[in-house]
Amino acid sequence: MATFKELIEKNNLVLIDFSAEWCGPCQTLAPILKELKGHFAETLSVLKIDVDKNNVLARSFAVQGVPTLILYKSGQQVWRQSGLLTRSDLIAVIQKYAD
Repeated sequence: MATFKELIEKNNLVLIDFSAEWCGPCQTLAPILKELKGHFAETLSVLKIDVDKNNVLARSFAVQGVPTLILYKSGQQVWRQSGLLTRSDLIAVIQKYAD
């Protein structure tokens, strides 16, 4: 199984979703992220990280609230946002880095 770092580095665009099961906005975001994965097909990988089950990893990324989304392009962090975003806002952000 690939390590977290390998997943970020080997894929062109990787969106990390730090979330929690008890988080209402995270539950709202889940189907939007599924749509985005379909919309961007081979271009985008989405990694969902449960902060309660992976609190060491969440702390290493200084995640203080959920949902927190971090976008990597070719292994480099290019964008980060905490809080709920709309489908169209997320598409605009990803599209900016997909080209």
